[in-house]
Amino acid sequence: MADDGNKTEEPTLKRLEEAHAEGNFARAPDLQLVAVLAAFLWSLSVMGRGISEEIASVAVGIFAHLGRMEIRPEAAFPWSYEALKTMAMVALPLSLACCFAGGMMGAVQSRFRFTPKVLSIKFDKLDPAAGFQRIFSMAGMVKVLFEMFRIGVVAWIIYGGLQKILLDPIFNTPVPLNRLGEFLVDSAKVLLWRCILALGVLASANYLYQLNKVRKGLMMSKQEVADEAKQAEGDPKVRSALRAMARRLLQRQMLKAIETADVVVTNPTHFAVALRYDREREAAPMIVAKGEQAFARRIKAMAADRGVPTVENPPVARMLYKFGKVGKPIPMNLYRAVAEILAFVYQTHRDYFRELKDRRRQS
Repeated sequence: MADDGNKTEEPTLKRLEEAHAEGNFARAPDLQLVAVLAAFLWSLSVMGRGISEEIASVAVGIFAHLGRMEIRPEAAFPWSYEALKTMAMVALPLSLACCFAGGMMGAVQSRFRFTPKVLSIKFDKLDPAAGFQRIFSMAGMVKVLFEMFRIGVVAWIIYGGLQKILLDPIFNTPVPLNRLGEFLVDSAKVLLWRCILALGVLASANYLYQLNKVRKGLMMSKQEVADEAKQAEGDPKVRSALRAMARRLLQRQMLKAIETADVVVTNPTHFAVALRYDREREAAPMIVAKGEQAFARRIKAMAADRGVPTVENPPVARMLYKFGKVGKPIPMNLYRAVAEILAFVYQTHRDYFRELKDRRRQS
């Protein structure tokens, strides 16, 4: 227990899975914002010409007829409708691209796995005292300083972009009306490029920081790793009891199978192996039971009680016990030796084998 406070071990897969299910994984919301802006910029690059033409068409239609338009609400309605329809046609594909990009970036950060526990209400976060403590903690202050730094960087980047945009001839020389749409699209591209680059660098740095923070928070002590391994494997006493139960069940099945065995080959005292050979069903003799010491004596006792022939052949018994498996055919290198044993018992225990046929039909 001396290393409980010494978290030097990497988190196990189970620890990582549990943390992920609870929403404790590295994520930076700024990356989703960058993805949305990148999708918006890509959409403008692909559809920019069409968007500028639509905007210019509406602008020309409105400004060209200003002299003939009556200044009253009813007259403004048709032009307002056209303007809104154009904006909707422009905004829909842009919105779909942005939603897809933001959703995909969130999925990438969560490793494309659903974390339902994140949606559950955590009442401890509703505690005002705990919230006040979180805000004014060291981590909270670092977060506030980072947000202020981010806002300052983005404002500086946008200001530089606006300075460049204000140099456009549209502000001091006459230009065609269709230049309005191109100007709006080009200005949006300039500002978007600057925001994406600035936010991308900051968001990547923040994500790496969160990644390292989460990893350190999930680090485990050697004792925790050992306890988890022990828990995964189960209590040794329970495992031992289960093994003993399985062994008893197997022995019970083997003793039951001896009733239809052809022969039991013994050591004579250390090993006993029961064989069955049903020519109609099996291509080779099968091992139906095997045991050593005390269980070998039980096999021989059961064989004597049921009248199963017993043959003492120490070399064959040892080989069958060592290399044979219960429920499987005998090893191929023992075919000849076992065939000789079976031929012997078939000749010496004919009455038993006539009775054995009836037993097998009944079983």
